[in-house]
Amino acid sequence: MTSRPVIDDLSSFWMPFTANRQFKASPRLLESAKGMYYRTTDGREVLDGCAGLWCVNAGHSRDEIVAAITQQLSTLDFAPTFQMGHPLAFEAATKVAELMPAGLDRIFFTNSGSESVDTALKIALAYHRARGEGQRTRLIGRERGYHGVGFGGISVGGIAPNRKTFSGALLPAVDHLPHTHNLEHNAFTKGQPAWGAHLADELERIVTLHDASTIAAVIVEPVAGSTGVLIPPQGYLQKLRDICTKHGILLIFDEVITGFGRLGKATASEYFGVTPDLLTMAKAINNASIPMGAVAASRNIHDTVVNAGAQGAIELFHGYTYSAHPAAAAAAVATLDLYRRDGLFERAASLAPAFEAAAHAMRDAKHVKDIRNLGMIAGIELEPRDGAPGARAYEAFVKCFEAGVLVRFTGDILAFSPPLIIDEEQIQHIFKTVRDVLATVQ
Repeated sequence: MTSRPVIDDLSSFWMPFTANRQFKASPRLLESAKGMYYRTTDGREVLDGCAGLWCVNAGHSRDEIVAAITQQLSTLDFAPTFQMGHPLAFEAATKVAELMPAGLDRIFFTNSGSESVDTALKIALAYHRARGEGQRTRLIGRERGYHGVGFGGISVGGIAPNRKTFSGALLPAVDHLPHTHNLEHNAFTKGQPAWGAHLADELERIVTLHDASTIAAVIVEPVAGSTGVLIPPQGYLQKLRDICTKHGILLIFDEVITGFGRLGKATASEYFGVTPDLLTMAKAINNASIPMGAVAASRNIHDTVVNAGAQGAIELFHGYTYSAHPAAAAAAVATLDLYRRDGLFERAASLAPAFEAAAHAMRDAKHVKDIRNLGMIAGIELEPRDGAPGARAYEAFVKCFEAGVLVRFTGDILAFSPPLIIDEEQIQHIFKTVRDVLATVQ
């Protein structure tokens, strides 16, 4: 493969979720990737400890996915899905539906997790209107929740910096559950904490405040990732499910991170044994090879909306030019086949104990305040530096990259979610590198 010339001018690209001035003064540039490793523009290998952005579950540049995309682009590069279709859209939807919880077999394709969230919120509103309860317009999110960056997503989301700049233009009828993170009760828990299920009862308080007849949906991440790996307490999700069912409120699980093997199952819903009414996904749906997302809706929601429309009329006025893009759909089909052929969900489940042990062995490392994990996700929370929150984790992130390991950081939390093809030696290498780096961080 011929290397591209080094880019001298970095000014034109306004980078997302990045300290642009800081990055461009000392850039970290990735040139290629294969399997478990990135390669930088200066020729160094970097072990991927976070599957890119929680998304490359099958490892990088898999031949089967590359071949599927290449063939598709040479056959059908684009086809509209407004009043038209192409076979791969339906094949991809069927394969996704096969992995979803029972009954969630109607798939609406998007291009990202953010679009999936906004789509799910709109479907929830459309469903209630179609069934004659159009007054149900209120949406309930959760503190510290991350649901992408659309106006709907940041409205129900609960990460303050994501909301602050746009606070005057967020959706008006939104409330928030409390988050479940509590180090006094749950520090260094392995798996689900025993304390905290009662926090779901706050939904009953919100129902009393607003009246159930005004509430359309509750949206939560089964495992909150981008806010720093917050694991649901035992029984918490089941309580939310029961309360929503009791009051006719739709429950939406945002599985953009947890979908497709991250917990050793196809979905977190399957892992926890709790089925939502709508489920959002993206990232690993096609191994992040081409932008794609989706919403899985229950058949009841789909049929209610569709059957309420006039014959021959559009039933849901929503969609995207690139919904079910042919190349993205081809990548999804190839990816889902690969997950099944290689048993990657089962592999993740089998690796989870070793991953947990390696993460919690960091308990005595310098600056470590807490460790939490579930499946192939772990978070290590660091003591913040006085007067400079987030600075310590950022320094650790940079030094890990320089040492050949890519990790994520959010605030003062280091997050880990490697590709599911990782082996135990690579797991040990990730956490040893982090330990060595933390020893040098002030």
